[in-house]
Amino acid sequence: MSNIKGIINIAVIAHVDAGKSTLVDAFLNQSNVFRANEVVPDCVMDSNDLERERGITIYSKNCSIMYNGYKINIVDTPGHADFSSEVERIMKTVDTVVLLVDSSEGPMPQTRFVLKKSLERGLKPILFINKIDKKDQRAEEVVDLTFDLFVELNADDQQLDFPIVYGIAKEGIAKRTMEEESTDLSPLFETILSHVEPYAVSKEEPLQLQVSSLDYDDYVGRLGIGRVVRGTIKQGEQIAVSKRGGTVEKARVSKLYVYEGLSRAEVQEAYAGDMVVIAGIDDISIGETICNPSFIDPMPMIVIEEPTLSMNFLINDSPFCGRSGKFVTNRHLKNRLDKELEVNVGLRVDALDSVQDGFRVSGRGELHLSILLENMRREGYEVAVSKPQVLMKNIDGVRCEPVERVIAIVPDEYSGSVISELSIRKGLMETMHAEDGYTRVEFVVPTRGLLGYRSEFVNVTRGEGVLIRSFYEFQPYKGEIPKRANGVLISQQGGVAMSYSLFNLSDRATMMIDAGTEVYEGMIIGINSRRDDMVVNPTKNKKLTNTRASGSDDAIKLLPPKIFNMEEALTFIEDDELLEITPDSLRMRKRLLNETDRLRNRNKVFKEQEIVETV
Repeated sequence: MSNIKGIINIAVIAHVDAGKSTLVDAFLNQSNVFRANEVVPDCVMDSNDLERERGITIYSKNCSIMYNGYKINIVDTPGHADFSSEVERIMKTVDTVVLLVDSSEGPMPQTRFVLKKSLERGLKPILFINKIDKKDQRAEEVVDLTFDLFVELNADDQQLDFPIVYGIAKEGIAKRTMEEESTDLSPLFETILSHVEPYAVSKEEPLQLQVSSLDYDDYVGRLGIGRVVRGTIKQGEQIAVSKRGGTVEKARVSKLYVYEGLSRAEVQEAYAGDMVVIAGIDDISIGETICNPSFIDPMPMIVIEEPTLSMNFLINDSPFCGRSGKFVTNRHLKNRLDKELEVNVGLRVDALDSVQDGFRVSGRGELHLSILLENMRREGYEVAVSKPQVLMKNIDGVRCEPVERVIAIVPDEYSGSVISELSIRKGLMETMHAEDGYTRVEFVVPTRGLLGYRSEFVNVTRGEGVLIRSFYEFQPYKGEIPKRANGVLISQQGGVAMSYSLFNLSDRATMMIDAGTEVYEGMIIGINSRRDDMVVNPTKNKKLTNTRASGSDDAIKLLPPKIFNMEEALTFIEDDELLEITPDSLRMRKRLLNETDRLRNRNKVFKEQEIVETV
């Protein structure tokens, strides 16, 4: 530690796809973190399988580099609004943020969110105009637009005097001006050092450290991650933990780690300014403060924004239960969700009533919850989930719902369809601008209206449109939004689907399964062309007689079935339906599998409605 002049913590923040992870890659590459013969993947910080597959950052991650004797801890943050709870906590642990803005797109909705959080913390951002090699770059105009955004977000004079760096993160190049010749990130490193007052290495003051993230290790248990605000922390020493409820508990640091490059290095002692990882406190939680036992000085608790969406996670009770999954019971489900709560603070889990096994799981959006479900199925869990429900809020006696700011950039010929559809979904258009064959519209739309809209948007715009969403605020309830226009085809019995049946049914419906697929009673196998649900028998085969031999007809040719991904399936199902998620398949089904039970339940609901109306 004696050879370190000081410590600086920075966060890289931006809208989705602006190049955050790519810039962090360049930081690491130019700091000799990797061996000369080491094969380094793109976006090396996105270590989770889902992050690599989807090309997004889901969990914030830490690394560190050395530059001119200074240790720089870097946090790569998520850009999606669904993972905003990750961004909020990180802001309390850093000295500044590097705000990435695309040189042609300019500030986007999520840019507003992450910038707002950093300005509220009093941080003075560094603006990095990325992708200046684009043909349609408009760097100078983007700087002006970003300045306007700073003003709009009530930045003070010091924050408005932000340094500007231009660059190409993919090539590891940064420049102080557009004309400057540069081959590396030195201008950005120098800007960080001149813009930020490094934490001086000090051992004298009493310990204070706030936990901003959590992790879990199979060997040492729960890990608390945070910045040492002052003083020093030592492995093996006794500490005091100021809990969320105001109580103070004694604990001992069993293991202490700091970041060196991409790895954690075990150390005996860490000092003010550094990011540390602590083991030994089993019930440590986000926002709690670790202090010297003789000087208890808790920091203000971290406020995490509330969930906006919920769904029920139920045990899978379909006839195919347990065929591919290892974990199928309510106890398995509870243990897995408890484990998720250890590290995922944007999540809320409540047990359902005693009549029904399962849990109500609330999160920040469709993506947030579907990522959890995708991780669970890959781990061998089976679960049945209900249609996502938006969480309402009572504000000053008024029933309010979450609304989102939506920006759609579409070819001119599709703009009418997009505007019409968002209006039907109770959206309110705020701005519209057409340029170079593309129309950019900005809407404020209830979250309810956007459930499942992304796939429809892709179809309507033939994949040429860009849809950007971010949480805006809670507003008074907007009224009823039209539901799914089509009914579904429901299997009457179990068995194997036959080409003969599917071919005959395809005249009236879009099939969701192929010939040879195993089905069970109550399973949804297609989308009806009409509004009503229809119970059908997909296992029926052609009767063979002396005059109707199997080879006498032409071979049956079926159209490819419509395949849903998880997000599409979650938003397609209705309130009386469930999505069955297993390691090897996704199946939609009716909540009540038996047709007689469904009829009886429907009559019961009608009678209850009549009684209410009579009263």
